Amino acid sequence: MADQDAPKSAYELAMARLRKKDEEEGVVERPLTEAQRAAIAEARKVGEARLAEREIMHRSQRARAADPEALEKLEQEYRRDRERITSERDRKIEEIRGGK
Repeated sequence: MADQDAPKSAYELAMARLRKKDEEEGVVERPLTEAQRAAIAEARKVGEARLAEREIMHRSQRARAADPEALEKLEQEYRRDRERITSERDRKIEEIRGGK
């Protein structure tokens, strides 16, 4: 039995459908250059470092917070900061992938 005749997993079938859909819509898949890969790795590393720094600050602030209202406010700020940092990281990666 050749590889083409072998049963395919649901993942493989879904990926094949997505590739076919992309072809029909004219989407061209471009492989990343080494420079793009390095830039993406750097963006991820910086993002992870910023998240770790923010987590350390958050834990320190939580230890000093006394009342539940202050804790809730700190939690909201922490979630908002994490979302912002993650969003910035993802935006930078998309810019790199797009060649901008």
